[in-house]
Amino acid sequence: MRRGALPFLAWIPRGRGTTLAVFIIRRLLWMIPVLFFVIVITFVLMHLAPGGPWDREGKQLTPQVINNLNIKYGLDKPLPQQFLTYIWGVVHFDFGDSLRSPGQHVSQRVLESWPYTFTLGAVTFLLLVPLGIGLGVVAALRQNSVADYAALGLATAAASTPNFVIGIFLIIFLALGMNRLTGGTFYLPTGGMPQPFNPFQVELIMPVITLGALPTAYIARLTRSSTLDTLRQDFVRTAWAKGLKARLVVMRHVLKNSLIPVVTALGPTFAFLVTGSFIVETLFSIPGIGRSFVTSISGRDYTMILGTTILFAVLIAVVNLIVDVLYVFIDPRVRLSD
Repeated sequence: MRRGALPFLAWIPRGRGTTLAVFIIRRLLWMIPVLFFVIVITFVLMHLAPGGPWDREGKQLTPQVINNLNIKYGLDKPLPQQFLTYIWGVVHFDFGDSLRSPGQHVSQRVLESWPYTFTLGAVTFLLLVPLGIGLGVVAALRQNSVADYAALGLATAAASTPNFVIGIFLIIFLALGMNRLTGGTFYLPTGGMPQPFNPFQVELIMPVITLGALPTAYIARLTRSSTLDTLRQDFVRTAWAKGLKARLVVMRHVLKNSLIPVVTALGPTFAFLVTGSFIVETLFSIPGIGRSFVTSISGRDYTMILGTTILFAVLIAVVNLIVDVLYVFIDPRVRLSD
C-alpha cells in the first residue's frame, strides 16, 4: 500500500496489527469508488438494452398507462437526473420499489430471497472445501496410483458435466427411483426450502450436490497441482531427510505452503455460491436471489437489477478482502505493502 494514499492515517504507528488494520480500512474505503463505477456501468447498460419494464408478452399497455407509470417511478426524467436520484437513495440505503412487483421494496425482496441462496451456498462451500482439498492432497501424495487416477477421474467427470444434467440425474435416481424402489416410503424431495439458515434439512441434499460438483472438482485439481509443486521443493526434501513423521511433514510443511493458490480460488468460489445459480434454483424450485435476479433482467426491473448487482459487488469485494487478510495468517512470509 502507498503511504500517501490516505494521509490522515500516516500518524498511526506501524506495528503488524496496526498495518493490518490500516490495510483493511483502506480496502473498505476503496470499495466506495468501486461500487460507484459498478452502479454507473450497470445503469448505462440497463438503459441501453432494448425494451422497457412495462413491456408485456401478448398484452401491451396503453401509452397513457405507460406514461403514468413512468411518472410514478421517475422514469420520465432525464437519465442523469434518474441516476443522481438513485445514487442519493443508495447513500441512504434506499434502493427503491420493484418495478415489476408493485408495493414491494427492493430491500424487502432481497431479504426474502437471499437467505435461501445463502443457506444453499454456505452449506455447499463448507462441504466442498474439505472434500476438494482432501481429494487433491490424497491424489498428490499418491501420484500415479489408483487413488490419484480415481480422484482425477471423479474431478474430470464432475467438471465436464453441466450442473443441470447432474441435477436431472439426481432427481431421476434419488427422487423418482428411490420412490419406486421403496414404495414411496423413502425418497429425496425434488424442490423447496421451507427453512432458511437451516443446514440440516433434507431438501438441501440434491441442490448441494448439483451446485458443488464443479467447484469441488476445480478445488481438487488445483490442490493436487499446488501440492505436487510444494512436494518438489528443497525444504520438503530436507524435512523428509531429517526423518520427520509423514503427518508432520504434510501438515506443517506441505499443506500450509500449498494452500495459497487454493485460498485465492476459494474467495471467488464462495462469492459465486452465495450469489445464487439460476439453473439450480429453478431446477429445485428454490426461491433464491439468483433466480430472482435473472427474472428481473428478463422483466427489465431496473431497481431490482441495480439492487441485486450492488449486493453481488459488495459480497465479492468483502470476500476478496478476507482472502487477502488470510494470506498473512497462512504464510508468515506474506507482508502487506505499506
